[in-house]
Amino acid sequence: MASVGIKDVAARAGVSVATVSRVLNAHASVSPAARERVLAAVDALGYRPNTLARSLRTDQTRTLGLVISDVLNPYFTELARSVEEEARALGYSIIFGNADERPELQDHHIRTLLDRRIDGLLVSPADGGSPLVLDAARAGTPMVFVDRWIPGLDVPVVRADGRAAVRDLVAHLHGLGHRRLAIIAGPAATTTGSERVAAFRDALAEYGLPLPDAYIGQGDFQAGSGRRATERFLALPEPPEVVFAADNLMALGALDAIRARGLRIPHDIALAAFDDIPWFVHTDPPVTAIAQPTGELGRAAVRALTDLIEGRTPESVTLPARLVARSSCGEHTTTGATRRSDA
Repeated sequence: MASVGIKDVAARAGVSVATVSRVLNAHASVSPAARERVLAAVDALGYRPNTLARSLRTDQTRTLGLVISDVLNPYFTELARSVEEEARALGYSIIFGNADERPELQDHHIRTLLDRRIDGLLVSPADGGSPLVLDAARAGTPMVFVDRWIPGLDVPVVRADGRAAVRDLVAHLHGLGHRRLAIIAGPAATTTGSERVAAFRDALAEYGLPLPDAYIGQGDFQAGSGRRATERFLALPEPPEVVFAADNLMALGALDAIRARGLRIPHDIALAAFDDIPWFVHTDPPVTAIAQPTGELGRAAVRALTDLIEGRTPESVTLPARLVARSSCGEHTTTGATRRSDA
């Protein structure tokens, strides 16, 4: 008797092979009716997937590696969750590595993952010059960059474009009457760090507003650097009216520094952030932030990587970020209009 394959199950159930894979991997996106048809077909045909045998036949492990920049950052936590869910739906397992924003730790994880014969690699680079990432990409390792990328490498990139949202934020702040705007930047060696500063500077220029060196605080995408940069801003003879943190953890550090000085947000100084997180709606006041489509990015990154593994040529994916206006910039203490409020 001929062996039964996943295509036979799909044909009997009247669904796609991808739907069968999602059912077998307990993915929540399948409708109850489709799930019932697939399970009935599995029973009727006696289909039993054999992952080990498939791995031996194809030299694949059905395992993907994911190296993220900081597992304590809620943005990357959500990203990792969406990656794992989509990978599971497609029949892959995920092995995680946390770089903790340290290039040497990132390379340790990548080396370990490659030694374990993963089928492909998702990376959010901690810097722009890791020799190991460069060598792996040039050696043909299936790889996709997510959120951050290394310019000049022929590697698909899945990311959000925050430039329009930064322009919206500056327009929003200008409409509220703010003129002295500062930024806590991420590392210049990362694409997201440099890109967000450039977008902020360009948006200010559209309104004839300067960005003095004193209003640029150098951070590392972690809370401590946000606190230190904000303390320096507050010690200036003319402090900024707004602090814009280029990620959520630096925004939390800025919040700590402002409160430690006994200042009130937004009455004494306003605060905005890149990378919205669920906590921001619960702070007092709720923080105005730029939100990225994190779940969509994770799912798109997995699909791009599995396309590479299966011999297809995926395109890079760029999705828009958006401004979420709340109360931390004076939205409810002035007559200025907001673009959106969900506080």
